[in-house]
Amino acid sequence: MSKSLERDSKATSVDVVIVGAGFAGLTAAERLVNTGVSVLVVEGRDRVGGRARTGEVAGVQVDLGATWVSPRHTAIRDLASRLGCTTTSQFDEGDNVLWMAGQRSTYTGTIPEISPEALEDVGRIQMALEELTSTINVDAAWESPDAGRLDAISFGDWLDQQQARTSTRALMSILSKVQWGCGPEDVSLLHALRYIRAVGGIDHMLSVEGGQNQDRITETTQEIARRLAQQLGDRVVVGTPVRRITQDDSGVTVSTDSEEINAKYAIVTTAPSHRADIDFQPALPDKAEGVTKTWHLGTLSKAFVAYEKPFWRSSGLSGEALTDTGPVFITFDVSPDDSGPGVLMTFCDPRVFDGFNSEDRRGRVIQQLVELYGPQAGIPIDYVDHCWSAESEPFAPGGPNPAVAPYTYVSYGSALAEPHGRVHWAGVETAGEWAGTMNGAVLTGQQAAERVAQRVAGSADKGAR
Repeated sequence: MSKSLERDSKATSVDVVIVGAGFAGLTAAERLVNTGVSVLVVEGRDRVGGRARTGEVAGVQVDLGATWVSPRHTAIRDLASRLGCTTTSQFDEGDNVLWMAGQRSTYTGTIPEISPEALEDVGRIQMALEELTSTINVDAAWESPDAGRLDAISFGDWLDQQQARTSTRALMSILSKVQWGCGPEDVSLLHALRYIRAVGGIDHMLSVEGGQNQDRITETTQEIARRLAQQLGDRVVVGTPVRRITQDDSGVTVSTDSEEINAKYAIVTTAPSHRADIDFQPALPDKAEGVTKTWHLGTLSKAFVAYEKPFWRSSGLSGEALTDTGPVFITFDVSPDDSGPGVLMTFCDPRVFDGFNSEDRRGRVIQQLVELYGPQAGIPIDYVDHCWSAESEPFAPGGPNPAVAPYTYVSYGSALAEPHGRVHWAGVETAGEWAGTMNGAVLTGQQAAERVAQRVAGSADKGAR
């Protein structure tokens, strides 16, 4: 895997140039290479993996970004297995902790049992969501029945219309922040419904056993990308941002700061909003341009706190917690085993987290963990966090998924994956089923590669005549 292109090197020519070395770009490259197509993957970051990134706390490798895989995520699981990566079950034995309206309680299962009335209201809202979700065309949400009405209001507006209780609204706010990196009031109801449908429903979205949070990659998710990039070798180049993509009837030219790459086709896997940083000639159509301006990623940050041992386990706690106040809104136990170190992973709301310096962020997280898990949580042995902001992640900063506002999906959604001449799109946002997951990213890479390989073969056939 090369670090960057040599500035004095001559122009490179390949069949297909791929922009982005996340799961979509790397799997597209692998599929194309296996069909005999020459490729070059160019990545602006100095690493591969996209929104999968490895960190370390107390000697334990942790996922600063994308984390879990479901038993139903067969594409990413197959890829991980082929590359020698294994899975570890997410620990969820014992009681979960709930901090809501200034009070601490514990519960079991996926949905907190705040009170019989509150539990009934959560069930009512979930049933209403599932009824709407069943009407959504996951591959073309803008064509769903009543799409215009569903896109004209936010998820939060809909909760208001349903007269959701305060406790239900708080739980839906946590769901919204972890999925779309924003509050319910900032995301289109149609967009929310489409993502819920794409990942298999709310139960699958929130569950550990049998659900989307069942397993972690033992070696971390970024290691999958690293190993795949190593297999691709010099076909992957990092630290090389793409500035311009021009095309005509004969091919495309991808321009970086140091190189021009000539190819028959291009596959661009960057987040939709990051497409705006590339100068396309000819320019993107109006709808495709609208995607770059409206499909912004939400915001999400993570912190990991390590202890000598996972002390909460001896108190019968799972390490899972939900809170409705402060920077931390979810915690999980990602400890290697009972012997330690104990590691709590926390999801943090950037609006009340990213603006503080590292010491203040550390203090605020630990203070909340003390409230959730008791005085022992105030004696950590290590701490690390990662803010997915523009400062630390200049390429596609933000949360795992777009926070698409009302009136956006119907207006621009059809252009999300529509090819622009010889430029094709891939990436987790372009997925139908499994949108918003690593599994979806892998599938879009494979699908884009198959489409482009057919076009490359078609070009070769014409040239042979």
